[in-house]
This record gives sequence, structure tokens and C-alpha cells, in this order.
Amino acid sequence: IKINNEVVTELGTKVNPGEKVEYQGKVLQAEKLVYVLLNKPKGFITTTDDPFERKTVMNLVEKACEERIFPVGRLDLNTTGLLLFTNDGDLAKKLTHPKHGIKKLYHVVLNKPLTQNDYMKIAEGVELEDGMTKVDKIAYAEAGADKKQIGVELHSGKNRIVRRIFESLQYDVVRLDRVSFAGLTKKDVPRGKWRFLKDIEINRLKMIP
Repeated sequence: IKINNEVVTELGTKVNPGEKVEYQGKVLQAEKLVYVLLNKPKGFITTTDDPFERKTVMNLVEKACEERIFPVGRLDLNTTGLLLFTNDGDLAKKLTHPKHGIKKLYHVVLNKPLTQNDYMKIAEGVELEDGMTKVDKIAYAEAGADKKQIGVELHSGKNRIVRRIFESLQYDVVRLDRVSFAGLTKKDVPRGKWRFLKDIEINRLKMIP
């Protein structure tokens, strides 16, 4: 292996962006970084491979690019909405690490109206089997006209967290849709479709402290 025409003799040698790397006489190209935003429909599991041959989110983005991309975080089988895919491992790690507090906004439809008492309980925090969970914001959708529809913003990445919050208070979540993720929205992304992120969006994500 050569870096800038010099043979590498030391293990763990770092390569800086823009340097020329050769292996067996061929110049290696760094893989192009790709960022794809999907509006996930129901009925697809968030995994790159499924031994039971169920439909996965990878089926929906398989024609997006030649690069091998991975979902950032996950959405349940019956949860719809925004899911980001990328081959940028550093950004994926940042967007899923709890310390960065990445905000997610969900539209929740319940099987019965949410009482004011339970609304206040969720706002103040509910105790689940894996500890106390607080949402960042909660509001009745449509100015409270339909108390079965709730907007919830939170940064927790715990598994099935939104469903578990409402189930702990004896509500069933009929529909769950992630309408915003890390400042990205579903604008111009119909259900089941995807688009590439714009440069301004990528730069904004990379600037997250």
C-alpha cells in the first residue's frame, strides 16, 4: 500500500482527506457519502436483512444509489414516517447517541381521547420498566378538537418509547407517524418515497454539537 507514492510500513497509519492511496498499483477511491430520506409506510421492518424474508425498509431504497447505505435508528413495523439512510458512519453515530439529544416529533392517534389528567402525567414524566421517561413537548393536535390525536416531541432513543408511554396509561396507539427527525420534515416526500438530502440539510446535521 502506498500513500502519496510512498510505501506504508507502519500499522495504523492514518490517511487524510485528499491523499492518494494505492493498493497493488490501483488508486483507491473513497466511497461517496450518500444521505437518503425515506417516508416509511406501514408493514416494513427496519433492518438490513431479515431471515424470515419479510419486507424491509431496504426494499424501498434499493434503487436510490450504488453505495451500501444503512438506516439511522429504527421505526417499528407499523410506525410510519421519516427514516434517514446513509453510509456516513460518523453522522449516524452522532444522530443516534443520547448525548446529542436529537429531537423527533410524532403524530399519535389513540383508540380513545387522552384525558387532561393523563396529558399532565405524560408532560411531567411517566415511570416505565426501564426508568422515568419525559417528553420534551406534548400537545393536542388540531387545537384540541380531536383529543385522540396528539403531537409528541422527544429526544429519547429507547425502543418503542412513544407506544410504551401511552400503553402505560392504558391507551392503544392506533397510528404512529414520525413527522420530523433532527429538523428534517416530510415536505416533498410522499409515503413510500425517498429523496436525497440537500447540501444545506447535510451541513446542518454535521453542525449539530
